[in-house]
Amino acid sequence: MQFRTDPRTGKMLSALGLGCMRFPATAGRIDIDASERIVLDAVERGINYLDTAYIYSGNEAALGEIFSRNPGLRTKVNLATKLPLPRCRTQDDLGACLTRSLERLRTDHVDHYLVHNVTSAAAWERLASLGFEDWVLHQKEAGRIGLIGFSYHGPENEFAPLLDAFDWDFCQIQYNYMNEHFQAGTAGLASAAERGLPVIVMEPLLGGKLASELPREAKAELDAAKESTDPVRLALRWVWDHPAVTVALSGMDSLEQLMQNAETAERALPDSLSSAEARAVQLAKEHVSSSYKVPCTGCGYCLPCPHGVNIPSCFGAYNASFAHGRIQGMQQYITASGTMVGDAHFASDCVRCGACARACPQHIDIPRELSAVRRRLQIPGLPALVRLGTRIISR
Repeated sequence: MQFRTDPRTGKMLSALGLGCMRFPATAGRIDIDASERIVLDAVERGINYLDTAYIYSGNEAALGEIFSRNPGLRTKVNLATKLPLPRCRTQDDLGACLTRSLERLRTDHVDHYLVHNVTSAAAWERLASLGFEDWVLHQKEAGRIGLIGFSYHGPENEFAPLLDAFDWDFCQIQYNYMNEHFQAGTAGLASAAERGLPVIVMEPLLGGKLASELPREAKAELDAAKESTDPVRLALRWVWDHPAVTVALSGMDSLEQLMQNAETAERALPDSLSSAEARAVQLAKEHVSSSYKVPCTGCGYCLPCPHGVNIPSCFGAYNASFAHGRIQGMQQYITASGTMVGDAHFASDCVRCGACARACPQHIDIPRELSAVRRRLQIPGLPALVRLGTRIISR
């Protein structure tokens, strides 16, 4: 396994991390035995970073059961889980969520604790108003939290200010060759590196869309790169080619996937992508992008929207729905809406004031395109369903 250095702590982290959200399941329930085999094999192959979250149904408890079955396993890994913002209305709620996670995981501390799915500066301000900074300091002193970070799903232009809003130990961003200008993107990766922060990457395969669901023309371009004909390996190597990437998470639900990705991680050193491979990725990207409907670069000049609409993320989800399927687009749309911070805003919140269009350097008719987003991705009653879901999560 290749290891990369956390620039803040000097800790050595495996370049490949195990995303536990996609543990194998049977009849809707996590298969503990199958999941245990994956975790043990991952650790045997050198993976030392495991990622879960409070809201991943049954996931923390499953991981806790695996730790309980295998004494000594917990000390071999860096364990990451996440704080669910919708549940946090007071500082006491922060402590209650952490305590519940520790109970489920059957451990007395979390090595990497993240604020889950921060989408805007406003989300951070709400959290800070609860006394989050003092609370984190107390939890660190008590040994319940090792390092504190956040996962990000907001617009590019709000990422750097969030990095500077608090003394973070690390951050987590969505990053792959189709998302260089989506959410934090390449600019965000560079911003984190400039501040000496390790970066954990999620969705290096865009939820598998860069593996099995590439357009035929894009796959043909990757096949032509003779050094690496496998789209999965090449997509992962593209991420690891960036020196600022510390860990790339992959939700591997089979031993076969684990073996392949671990073998790829062994050789995916920074700046090791050949010119032929880099060219193939660029051509594949162009084929995928040709299906995009809105030429949004994610620059964020249209923000802030006075009604809270995350315009670049709406367009990113809309484009993804054509490139990778409507379900993928809808999932992305809901995630980026702010649902998980309890303050969701959708394309339907647009009142066509036109301020965004006047600021857009691409001269996009943003109100018109937001209407198209709503028609394609916003099923009737979605805002009400999201509010109901948020209330359930907040209990």
